[in-house]
Amino acid sequence: MLLQAETQLIATEMRDYPEWHKGRSDYGLWYIEIDQPELIQYLDEIQAQFSNLLLPAQQRQYHITLFVCGFLQPAVKQYDDDFQIQQLQQQIKLVEALQLKPFELEITQIDSFSSALFLQIKDQQGVLTQIRQQFAHVSEEIAALEYCPHITLGLYGEAWSSDRVLQRIQQQSLKTMKIQVKKLTFGYYKAQILQGLLYPYQQIELG
Repeated sequence: MLLQAETQLIATEMRDYPEWHKGRSDYGLWYIEIDQPELIQYLDEIQAQFSNLLLPAQQRQYHITLFVCGFLQPAVKQYDDDFQIQQLQQQIKLVEALQLKPFELEITQIDSFSSALFLQIKDQQGVLTQIRQQFAHVSEEIAALEYCPHITLGLYGEAWSSDRVLQRIQQQSLKTMKIQVKKLTFGYYKAQILQGLLYPYQQIELG
């Protein structure tokens, strides 16, 4: 849900979430790595402008989430949000069958959910939708109802007024930058570490 005026942000608590992970560790997702140095520097600059509103010490690399899969399980599914390795192999086959070439995405604007600041991404050619359709043939996505491609810049540390954030967003001048996508990555993060690192597990090279 995009941020509305005259509402309150949702603060993220710095804690373990056992009611969510139920003792499981590796949470899997498909994503696009952001590995262009000038783009990373630019994202760091924007993040710094909002640093007093965001949780400190975010380790997670900048990325665009493609499809949220769930907790990695080698074999038997125990919970609805478990994801089996054989499902991953099926997803890889389906996407490789598309024979995709490298493609471009574009940063459009700074925006916010009620819990996180992000940069919106424009997918002119609709390639992300194509890829996501293939993934969805294999498993249901564990995620919000509507997909909004974005790069998260940080989670909010307190329930600030939304107007404070929206006003600051309006004051920012935004560069138009392209993102070159040459590979898709399936990886995971450790569920017990808030905003912890992403660990790549499988990759699909494009072209």
